[in-house]
Amino acid sequence: MTLRASRVLLVGMKGLGAEVAKNLILAGVKGLTMLDHQQVSQEDTRAQFLIPVGSLGRNRAEASLERAQNLNPMVDVKADPESVESKPEEFFTQFDAVCLTCCSRDVMVKIDQVCHKNSVKFFTGDVFGYHGYMFADLGEHEFVEEKTKVAKVSPGVEDGPDTKKAKLDSPETTMVKKVRLCSLSLSLSPPLPVLLKFRTDKGRDPSPQNYAEDSKLLLQIRRDVLEALGVGADLLPDEFVRCGGEPRASPTPR
Repeated sequence: MTLRASRVLLVGMKGLGAEVAKNLILAGVKGLTMLDHQQVSQEDTRAQFLIPVGSLGRNRAEASLERAQNLNPMVDVKADPESVESKPEEFFTQFDAVCLTCCSRDVMVKIDQVCHKNSVKFFTGDVFGYHGYMFADLGEHEFVEEKTKVAKVSPGVEDGPDTKKAKLDSPETTMVKKVRLCSLSLSLSPPLPVLLKFRTDKGRDPSPQNYAEDSKLLLQIRRDVLEALGVGADLLPDEFVRCGGEPRASPTPR
């Protein structure tokens, strides 16, 4: 899969989604579809630089479309205002890569399984205040490795500086190597299930404005999750409850 021939699906157009969209468009992918059914919130106007002033209440993907397209007219950028949960399996197989943000654990695991089965590259990530994660499932990933070939010198040839340089300067490309990456369901570490269960239970992420309430629930979820995993609470220190909110976007002309 070459970057310039790739069609990418990006789910979730909050602050992180906008940054991912910008990087993909500037890199020159063939096409990018931004999928998000949520409306622009007050927080989005501070964290999402693709959304212009006066967009409160508009669909988040559609509000991001004009500025995203202007980044690179050579890329086919589309906005899809539907919910990712409403999409059938075959929808995801039309893309070369799928990137998820702002999704629940169940949605991420389900879509990763679809992508893994159909050889579609899968990425997911999120930001929870100072906390963040990124995961990639590339299925069976192929790569070539270049090594420096040490040339053999015939007996009797003078072993001077030029000969030594010739021994080391011949590049050699080895055989293609393959590595099979594991699925998302096998890779979830303790902090991620806790934060994603909070999102599922409350329908939102932890917020600094609700710190007292949210911190109690996070500690309760931590206890339940770590007990189910059979590990001690010290694996995830109490300080993790201070997550919440999105970083503000860099100042941009509005």
